Amino acid sequence: MRTADFHFNLPIELIAQQPTTLRDSSRLLILQRKSGRIEHHQFPDLLEFLKPGDVLVLNNSRVIPARLHGENEKTGGKFEILLLEENAINDWWAMMRPGKRAKIGTQIRLQDKNGAPTKIVATVIALNTEGHRRLKFSDIENLFHELDKLGELPLPPYIERQSELPNDRERYQTVFAQHPGSVAAPTAGLHFTPELLNRIRAAGVKICFVTLHVGAGTFLPVKVENVAEHKMHSERFEVDEATVQTIHAAKESGHRVIAVGTTALRTLETVARKNAGKLNINQGKTDIFIFPPAQFQIVDALLTNFHLPESTLLMLVSAFAAPGEKNAGRDLILKTYAEAIQKRYRFFSYGDAMLIL
Repeated sequence: MRTADFHFNLPIELIAQQPTTLRDSSRLLILQRKSGRIEHHQFPDLLEFLKPGDVLVLNNSRVIPARLHGENEKTGGKFEILLLEENAINDWWAMMRPGKRAKIGTQIRLQDKNGAPTKIVATVIALNTEGHRRLKFSDIENLFHELDKLGELPLPPYIERQSELPNDRERYQTVFAQHPGSVAAPTAGLHFTPELLNRIRAAGVKICFVTLHVGAGTFLPVKVENVAEHKMHSERFEVDEATVQTIHAAKESGHRVIAVGTTALRTLETVARKNAGKLNINQGKTDIFIFPPAQFQIVDALLTNFHLPESTLLMLVSAFAAPGEKNAGRDLILKTYAEAIQKRYRFFSYGDAMLIL
């Protein structure tokens, strides 16, 4: 399949720049994939489509304040640093702007949130083929523990406003976020409130968690013409015993597993592909790239936001809309997106949601 096959025209004003006033006041589009039927609801109506015994799988990764600012120690030139992955204490891979000026050996003094210089110095010690810099931080015990004081939340590049507003610290984070490590939110989970989660549990639906630390690569465009040639970024994940047991019990009794977000789906299907279609306790890195045609071994339904044109996430959703089919899922999703645009749904991270059943 070609990347261009997943293009659609999105009016720029439908890209949500702010979260809704209340988390669960977003809209919810229901897509029945077998019939193609589309329904329009509000997010709390999700309860109507869940059944006792179903399992809702959430990603409990926590977004870290990964965007830092600093100055070149020699020239005073400004740098923006986006932390990507911790190799060891005070040793990180990062994206940098302007990247061409961040040569090996460059020393950058970090600034605090007010722009004042700190004692912390980042030294560029390596460069990889993706253009990322490896940074060694000095004069600090553990940078990870100081990020709340130093960093900003790395809002997506399509949110074109001040990088962080007071409510972003709360709203660009799920209410169940637990394990820090993501540089982008698992956005399908942003719609849930503690009250709604309690109502879901009271309805007999099981809730369990996986952890996948979302990387900045989730926003990278697909640059190849042939989809199959695209190389996915890798992300760290973990599936624990409680989740494995909950999902096994649901599958054995004929109940559905509903992934909240593409990150939860990718985690579950990664483990299944490594383990002959079954879940087990597992952790590591995944670079799984799901595009049509694809089969799904664990997930029966998917709750997700509306994604970018020609993105890997749109390709995944297209594959899920018609498992095993090459074009049918893409056609159904593009038709559904066209209706969502006509109905003025909000798109991307702070946007509305879609449930594929």
